[in-house]
Amino acid sequence: MPDINMILAGVIVLAAMAFFIWDRFRIDGVAICVLVALFVFGLITPEQTVSGFTSQATITIAAMFIISDGLVRTGLVEWAARHIDRLAGKAEMRLILVVALTAAVLSAFLINTAIVAIFIPVSMVLARSRKTAPSRVLMPLSFASQFGGVCTLIGTSTNLIVNSIGVERGLEPFAFFEFLPLGLAMTGAGMLYLATVGRILLPVRKAEEEQVDRFRLADYLAQAEVQEQSPLIGKTWEKGKLEEETQMELANLLRNEKAVSRPARTVIKAGDVLLLHGHIELIMQMESRYGLKIIKEARVKDEELSSHDMKLIEVVIPPGSNLIGRPIEKATFFHRHKLSILAIQRRNQTMRESLADIRLKENDTILLLGHKDDLVPIMNSPNAIVTNELTELYVRRDRAIMAVAALVLVVLLSTLSVLPIMLAAIIGAVAMVVTRCLTVEEAYGAIDWKIIFLLGGMLPLGLALEQSGTAAWMVSNLLEPIAGGDPVILLALTYVLTAVLTEFMSNHAAAAVLAPVAFTAAIAANIDPRPFLVAITFAASTSFTTPIGYQTNTMIYAPGGYRFTDFFRVGLPLNIIFFVISIVLIPVIWPL
Repeated sequence: MPDINMILAGVIVLAAMAFFIWDRFRIDGVAICVLVALFVFGLITPEQTVSGFTSQATITIAAMFIISDGLVRTGLVEWAARHIDRLAGKAEMRLILVVALTAAVLSAFLINTAIVAIFIPVSMVLARSRKTAPSRVLMPLSFASQFGGVCTLIGTSTNLIVNSIGVERGLEPFAFFEFLPLGLAMTGAGMLYLATVGRILLPVRKAEEEQVDRFRLADYLAQAEVQEQSPLIGKTWEKGKLEEETQMELANLLRNEKAVSRPARTVIKAGDVLLLHGHIELIMQMESRYGLKIIKEARVKDEELSSHDMKLIEVVIPPGSNLIGRPIEKATFFHRHKLSILAIQRRNQTMRESLADIRLKENDTILLLGHKDDLVPIMNSPNAIVTNELTELYVRRDRAIMAVAALVLVVLLSTLSVLPIMLAAIIGAVAMVVTRCLTVEEAYGAIDWKIIFLLGGMLPLGLALEQSGTAAWMVSNLLEPIAGGDPVILLALTYVLTAVLTEFMSNHAAAAVLAPVAFTAAIAANIDPRPFLVAITFAASTSFTTPIGYQTNTMIYAPGGYRFTDFFRVGLPLNIIFFVISIVLIPVIWPL
């Protein structure tokens, strides 16, 4: 019979999972609330409360963020991306495989989200130059970055989390290339799938002619001020049938900076601000046709925007961007680079507030107007991904050599067991700063602190599950009865449970919660827990069925113009293939 501590731990786990799936609050905020609750209810000691922040996994992940950013800032990854053009040929299938294979190889040694962020604009330009829809390339890019990520210990942060959980429980650490045999099998199967069945299932989310929707400009929100000579004055949007005439939706009408109660039925006056929702090219045409003035949300003078060198660019707000949560009006990032915000797009949502008041969210797409010379720093920024320009990039050769040397040093020290992976990663991160591949400030900025605080809050939850007896109760009352004592069935159940949870919540959180349970289950069944931790690692690090299951899927969702069902159609067969490969090979490579 469960005691009070078991009940409390179980309630906290269920609450955390519910909030992760609900996705209304930041995952790091939920994790810290979990940590506080565990301490308040006496489920962990004060020392254990901070153990998540001092964990080997947390420190190693922070160091790997710095190493990855150092390689990115030297221009080496961009150089590799640009030079795949010659390898890609003209055929679509060859382009898909070259992009996917390059991303997979790089993702084995660098944080895969950084690789995908760089390859999104590259892949889009390569696809368009071959008259191929970007949606045909971006999904293979995301999936392949996950293939590569499971080939080495440092490929994804999830690998390091599970390794740390095992080490803390007395398990021998995973070797640097221990995942490689299974990772290569999955990568080979994944590439074959993308070249055959997957290629048939990949969606086409693009008009036949690029000029029709060159920047995916449909469904943007822009705001325009009614000028004195406008023919719209004296009319209402509804009775004047202006939606039908202009092919625009009136999202709202602002008068004296306040929204009116019935926008479509309000008589339009000079000075009113119309929030228009539709194709940006049509919105631009309305300036001259209907006497409107597009309001540019940036403190940039109009005369500075008159140069013939001005370009229209589209950027996507990636996960972890510093712009997330900020109102557009206070997003100094755009003002600093003299970029004028023309419109914003948020998929599957019609926004009705003033452009300046909209708080930016992950995956928002913004249309910017700016001078071509101001695009280079934007291309190198982690806060916004340019999806329709490929500017001239360069390699800082001296720094690039040092950055590669630092990465090779980490790999050698870890592979040869000279140092634990944590110390090797710290040395690599320090080397990046000492050799000036990046500054100290850039090193701090390279760390995804959301992930660090997520781990700080969630890793102690595993300790609470074990100490309270909740993990043992779950094993004896849920997992063992279903598995019937068969270790292969128990392994399959562990994989499936992790894979399903990862599709609807953070893969880091799923691994942190389930790894202690799987470890307990294996010990209770007198089985080596190592294969179970491997199953969790691979299931949590390869999520293809939803756009929210893995960060790289989320990053390509808007640029590719995908629908939620696209991931289910293309990704589900791949998840099933990986499940079968895992259940067959894991017991062979890591005997039960």
